[in-house]
Amino acid sequence: MSPAAQLAVDQGALTGAPSGAPGAPSGAEEPAGHPDGVRATARIRATYNGRATTLPQLRSDGPFHLRRMRTEGNTAKVGIIGAMSAPLGGDRLTIDVTAGDRAVLEVTTAAATLALRGPTTAPATYDVRLTAGEHTTLRWLPQPLISAAGSNLRQTCTVELAATSRLLLREEQLLGRANEDPGHLVSRLLVHRAGRPLLDQRTAYGDPEPGWDGPAVLHTHRAAGQLLLVDPEMGTPRGPVLLGEGSRDGCAVLTPLAGGPALLATAVAPTSSALRELLDEALAHALRK
Repeated sequence: MSPAAQLAVDQGALTGAPSGAPGAPSGAEEPAGHPDGVRATARIRATYNGRATTLPQLRSDGPFHLRRMRTEGNTAKVGIIGAMSAPLGGDRLTIDVTAGDRAVLEVTTAAATLALRGPTTAPATYDVRLTAGEHTTLRWLPQPLISAAGSNLRQTCTVELAATSRLLLREEQLLGRANEDPGHLVSRLLVHRAGRPLLDQRTAYGDPEPGWDGPAVLHTHRAAGQLLLVDPEMGTPRGPVLLGEGSRDGCAVLTPLAGGPALLATAVAPTSSALRELLDEALAHALRK
């Protein structure tokens, strides 16, 4: 499948289009790919040459097609385009991003990532590794991850920050497409700053996880996400801040982290658009501090 075709598939996945159209509901897809799964590692390396941030390494692999995007000032931007359906059961996928000292790098995806059932019942793994050097600004802003019915995915994001690094990280998970149950999704976010743990958060949704859709977890919501802001020059509130409390469109909590200066926003919502609005509101609130 071409990158352009995959873009259409991923973008249509949010709409629950009919069978044969982009984003067809569960049951329309046939298992694809090698029965043992795809092994792929894409690499991005950014450096600062004294005038601007450059990209000496963009290594596409497997489903990840890396594209340079138009720069703004000193910021280098990279877009990740899906070149094939992934992740499927049994796949082992990795994205490795390194931003050297004083670099300013933003990485995003062209469309949502769609986790599908595969030719094997083994879980797929999707590992993101982010490393930022001294006085570096790194923004990891992918489009949502969609856990389709029958999928089985283990996602891990590991971040290594220098003491003077700045980080903006956003993750969004959509549990199922239109009128379908989600697959099994386990996600872990592990962050170290200056060699010390800053955050280690694990979430798990879908059968066979107990209570994931109960009133104490998601209840009727099917979109969940988090936004992490780390900035040595940022002031942080003393306690948590609730956003959207009492609204049917979800809610979020903005919390300072003990190993900061860092703020973590965690949000749940009924839809992807409501989730993005909550995370944007949390970011705006954090930047006012």
